[in-house]
Amino acid sequence: MSTTFDLSCVGFYTFDALCRPVTAIPLGGQTCFVEDYTLAVSGAAGSAAIVAAKYGLRVQAVGGVGYDDMGDWVRMKLSSYGVDIRMMQRCEGFSTSSSIVTTRPDGTRPALHKRGATDAFYVSDSAIDGLLDTKILHIGGVGLMNRMDDTGRTAELMSEARRRGVITTLDVFASTPEDLPKVEALLPYTDYFLPSEEEAKALSGLTENRDLAHFLLSRGAGCIILTLGADGAYYLDQSGLEFHSPAFKVEVKCTCGCGDCFNGGFAAGLVKGLSPYDAVEVGQASSALNATGLGSQAGVASYEATRRFIESTPRRGGAMLAAAGAAEAMQ
Repeated sequence: MSTTFDLSCVGFYTFDALCRPVTAIPLGGQTCFVEDYTLAVSGAAGSAAIVAAKYGLRVQAVGGVGYDDMGDWVRMKLSSYGVDIRMMQRCEGFSTSSSIVTTRPDGTRPALHKRGATDAFYVSDSAIDGLLDTKILHIGGVGLMNRMDDTGRTAELMSEARRRGVITTLDVFASTPEDLPKVEALLPYTDYFLPSEEEAKALSGLTENRDLAHFLLSRGAGCIILTLGADGAYYLDQSGLEFHSPAFKVEVKCTCGCGDCFNGGFAAGLVKGLSPYDAVEVGQASSALNATGLGSQAGVASYEATRRFIESTPRRGGAMLAAAGAAEAMQ
């Protein structure tokens, strides 16, 4: 199927200001000095869009920003990577979703977030053909997309994508048990659901990875991929294909956006025709490289550089475990 885009990224785009290392918020009016400071476009849709664009995919961004300096910057930054921004809406009365990220010495990243235009954007009927002129539809940020989710529009888009033969991927934002009905409405139209282990636990109330995956598969998803942080990623699909992909060994600077960068890398693997194991491996490498820089996607350069990283970087679980996963994936 010939399409204008390889990937349409719908959902959460945020303006991030990040600094490190931060060990405490200064008391009163005091000042603490930091070593690094940067700005980045982040979010479950934003980071995925930029990683995929860096890997050579034709990407369009679909979301909302405000009429403010942060919105101007987000649009400029997306464009600088070649991402099509014609569907990035300006939302009257809403600021751009924005965060201050205080990255700790160990790479964890407590954040202060201002909700904004992600809650307000809406895909109209007239925009659907353009949105779905793509190989993959990625929805990133369920839980923050109030207008889209509360009206049932997100489910309508995914249903129509399924009808047209568009591959669908789905991610959420820091889910709580109260978010389960929103997610359940989307899973029957989801080819790949990509939550973190913590998000899946919150949604299901379960603790074991296989149980988490079966719980979500039973609600209609075609495949579950759990991102496990330093423990790698876990894959289970409706056919019974199951494997664990160990994480890469890297020196972690900041973990902001790691799961979102996984999504962009995984989408690139699908577009490039890789096997499930190899596509997950590209996602894992994208996440690991992201962690080596400050700010989402900072450590990700190109698809060729990521392939070299995969070939030269040891795994936390060891080579034997990685090889076992590859063997399982090919059975």
